[in-house]
Amino acid sequence: MHLDMNLLQILAVLFLPGAWGQSSSSGGGVLVEAKNITLPAGSKAVLPCHSPRMVWTQDRLKDRQRVVHWDVVHSSPEYSVERVLDMSPGARQRVYNGFNKGRISIPDSAFTDGNFSLVINNVVNTDKGVYTCNLHHHYCQIHQSIQIQLNVTKSVRKEKRYWDGEKTVFVVLLGSSVVLPCVNRRALWRDGLQEDQQQVAHWDFQPPGVRPNKADRLVDLYASGERRDYGPLFAQSKMSVAEDAFTYGDFSLSISDLKPADKGLYSCHLHHHYCGLHERRIFRLTVGPSLPHEPTTSPRIFVNDEPEPKTEEVSEDSPRVVNVFLPEQRGYFVQHLGYFLATFLLLAFIVIAVIVLTRRRKKRGLEYEMGRSVGGTMISEGEIALDCTELRTYNQDPLNSEFKNNLLKERDMVKECNKEFDGKMWK
Repeated sequence: MHLDMNLLQILAVLFLPGAWGQSSSSGGGVLVEAKNITLPAGSKAVLPCHSPRMVWTQDRLKDRQRVVHWDVVHSSPEYSVERVLDMSPGARQRVYNGFNKGRISIPDSAFTDGNFSLVINNVVNTDKGVYTCNLHHHYCQIHQSIQIQLNVTKSVRKEKRYWDGEKTVFVVLLGSSVVLPCVNRRALWRDGLQEDQQQVAHWDFQPPGVRPNKADRLVDLYASGERRDYGPLFAQSKMSVAEDAFTYGDFSLSISDLKPADKGLYSCHLHHHYCGLHERRIFRLTVGPSLPHEPTTSPRIFVNDEPEPKTEEVSEDSPRVVNVFLPEQRGYFVQHLGYFLATFLLLAFIVIAVIVLTRRRKKRGLEYEMGRSVGGTMISEGEIALDCTELRTYNQDPLNSEFKNNLLKERDMVKECNKEFDGKMWK
């Protein structure tokens, strides 16, 4: 946590001019937040400052805000954890083991003088163990503890007290009395303090070029309800902080109708002296140019209900932005409908072409089959016997004279066969 706070301070030095000087000179607490905020002139700024620990919840009975309890850890004969006793300002101390009643106690004035030491009379062997004193402050969200080891001996020479590097060790004589110390005299553990007068929140403003120690105080807020405004800004409703700031822990500062003069460094300081809380948040506010105003012109009447393209110019101080409004075309729907119909017709044409081509191919195939069947019938009626010539495999050897003669002989044989076929057909 300490490392994170140092990192925030380093960032504040780099990005927020003068933040480190204010931190070192004012001593207003730990810097927990640093922001740069840029807003246009005329707008409203809200500088956030929240802390749940600053919520004011008055404890009228003062009974359950603070608690002290002692625990012991036994390592022999078996490991065990035992609650010895506890006590709060509005209730009597409660001892959990009947054997320890009247033998173990803490002073009744513990929450008055801050002495929470545990007194053990007539020490026995079962008292050996590691004792822990726990202090809880639920209102301030503070929890503290201290450990003490108790050993029991039967020899007077072995009685001693020493530090083992982690905790204090008591070696006491069997049957004697011992006081295990637990003292915390901080104001929050004692009665008689008025908490509402120790809770304070205030805002400071540091204009550019002004030293941190010359910063202007804007407002002081107290949990008791007291409020101190400095200057006319709050009276004129220029700045404001919620009236129920201590109810919800929200101390945000609102600044309306920003102007260039509002530029500077704003710091929120939260002090809870009762709980020891000191926090600081820094905001660097930059005011930019104002936003352009919307024109308030009277409505124009267009001929044939067709608006003309119009442009809108802004003032010279504002950014040069031109807004162009294009009229809506009446043929927009018709145009898209034409695209749709053209696409549909193209698909229909493709489908029809495919169907026509398929039918033509089927018709040609049917005519070819019919032609073959007719030719076969004519041949069967004439009882024509054809001598099939045996085909020989092609020999890739070089052609010689004998091969050529064989080809000539085969050609003559084919011619004779054709003549005989023609003669039979004519008969």
